Amino acid sequence: MSLTFYWYPNCGTCKKAKKWLDEKGLEYKSIHIVNDPPSEDQLKDLIASSDKPAKKFFNTSGKKYRELNMKEKLKEANETEMIQWLASDGMLIKRPLLTDGTTTTVGFKEEEYEKVWVS
Repeated sequence: MSLTFYWYPNCGTCKKAKKWLDEKGLEYKSIHIVNDPPSEDQLKDLIASSDKPAKKFFNTSGKKYRELNMKEKLKEANETEMIQWLASDGMLIKRPLLTDGTTTTVGFKEEEYEKVWVS
């Protein structure tokens, strides 16, 4: 299984997820989500493989989210607009994202990683 790990090195949650992956001995390719954010097409695939709506891909606790008043914008936005915003700025994306191309997890919850990526 080939994993891709989108992360931000200064993010505490991302560091915990990376440590977990390393402890489990899982191989992955890490991508800096801010320097190299997923494209609109990649985001469409990630969203489709996550069983979550595009809205759940926003980093709602982030400074950029608040600065851009995304909470209000998202109320009226369609999925295409959401994907365009996410692709335009990696700081808007909830992290980390972990995918094998078929399944994608958003954020890091150890129980979820255990269930999805180990069993």
